[in-house]
Amino acid sequence: MIDRKRRLDCANGVTKADLVLKHGRILNVFTEEIIEADVAVCGDMIVGVGSYEGIREVDCTGKYLVPGFLDAHMHIESSMVTPGELAKVLVQAGTTTIIADPHEIVNVCGTRGMDYFLRCANQALIDIFFMVPSSVPATDVETNGCGQFLASDMMKYVDHARVLGLGETMRFTECAMGERRMADKLELFSKKHIDGHAPGITGKMAQAYRLAGVENDHECASPKEVLDKLRAGFHIYIREGSGAKNLETLLGTLLDAEVALDQCAFCTDDKHIEEIQKEGHISTCIRKAIALGVPVAKAYKLGSYQTAMFYGLKNYGAIGAGYHADIVFMDDLKEVRPTAVMKAGRILSEIDYKRRYEAEVPGELLHTVHVGNVTKERIQLACDGKTDVIRMNPHQIVTTHLLEEVPVENGYFVPNEVYNKICVVERHGKTGEIGVAPLKGFGVKGGAVATSVAHDSHNLIVAGDNDDDILLAVKAVEEQQGGYAIVAGGRVVDVLPLPIAGLMSDARYEEATAKMAAMLTETRELGISEDVDPFITLSFMALTVIPEIRVTERGIYLFDE
Repeated sequence: MIDRKRRLDCANGVTKADLVLKHGRILNVFTEEIIEADVAVCGDMIVGVGSYEGIREVDCTGKYLVPGFLDAHMHIESSMVTPGELAKVLVQAGTTTIIADPHEIVNVCGTRGMDYFLRCANQALIDIFFMVPSSVPATDVETNGCGQFLASDMMKYVDHARVLGLGETMRFTECAMGERRMADKLELFSKKHIDGHAPGITGKMAQAYRLAGVENDHECASPKEVLDKLRAGFHIYIREGSGAKNLETLLGTLLDAEVALDQCAFCTDDKHIEEIQKEGHISTCIRKAIALGVPVAKAYKLGSYQTAMFYGLKNYGAIGAGYHADIVFMDDLKEVRPTAVMKAGRILSEIDYKRRYEAEVPGELLHTVHVGNVTKERIQLACDGKTDVIRMNPHQIVTTHLLEEVPVENGYFVPNEVYNKICVVERHGKTGEIGVAPLKGFGVKGGAVATSVAHDSHNLIVAGDNDDDILLAVKAVEEQQGGYAIVAGGRVVDVLPLPIAGLMSDARYEEATAKMAAMLTETRELGISEDVDPFITLSFMALTVIPEIRVTERGIYLFDE
């Protein structure tokens, strides 16, 4: 532990710093300018920016030094690897801190899932903070694993050092109307931070939602919505994930309107490990923002300092005295491709990326897939005339409700490559229910795709163009106790096991990434469009807080605005 007096002596130039990064081009988020200077580091803290000498010095001539990136809102589970494995990939992309909402694992396993994540965070290579899930289950029309997660269950986490507040309040109507169950949770976290999730609301409903204490929203998809919420005082988290890509629309709107971006930050929400490794993380958001015309320094602030400010992380997100020594090194500010990363005062190496950073997985998190008797008769859908159809939309998780004539034989829907059959099978061993609907825009030909990842209650979800392959895909996922399965022509083409709560792999990220890359290619061979993420987009088809139409284990659900 380095004492305060020694750090002050280093800042004053009386004593040499532990480490000095010499002659770097530093992005100053306070003034939004580039300054050539040295950065002095003692332990895990920056003690000064200027002209310094160090016990150890690193020549950074020609290098740009920017603050480590922060993700304002994400779900670790959507990466499909453990927190420790995900952290290794994120930090290589320049992300050194994340604010995570563990409502996926909590929906399946309750407090046992939350406690497991908190233990994982203690060993991870990056800083992981949490928002306590507010909406478990997301609605009362579906069956999850843990049942209700109430204010009484949350009390043990309120004062935890890694907990920043209440997670995305997806029951936004209940928030705005003052419903008692949500009001108790809002009151419990009234002195901390409260995340939002309210797709499509504007006007008086948005005003009431803000009045309830909700501070931000990451679900904006249209120009009208983002401007209305920004003007209402919300922090707008501009999302660019695997399934939902809203950055171009939202930033384009804000730039055209010539409004300030000081209330905005970047988030990924849900992003697969394979995509993170291939293109980046918050680094991708920054790169795309710059290409759209956001000033370079402002783009970096959206990915670092502004997130830290919104959550009261006063020593994060900047290169300055008293800030955590989390620094990203780059050759080109516009390309946003890290050449090295410093975390907590130490420049990371290949050795750091090869280590395992794991907490023991409790046995009860490893056996969570309990489907009932799934037969061909149980997945039939009676149709007479026009039928409710779910249409997927390119690069979005919002859906469109269609009423269309679908293929029918003997009074029952017959799927094909245009109208796939989507089924949600209750997998927590509680009701054994199965919901069925026609799905348009997925495009599977000659097969089926299934997964135990189905936001947010995480029942088993499957889509295909024939019943035999659908049933085989369900069986493949059950046998693995969670995961993704691709079936074609009566055979299992590939499987990615996700045994931890049916959501995450217990393998190293390299193995999970390679498997996911191969499976993405295999889904394209089945006809699934490049405009649709075959896994993440499918997993959202059961989420009843996203408009316009969904399917749960209980059947079709129409979004009520």
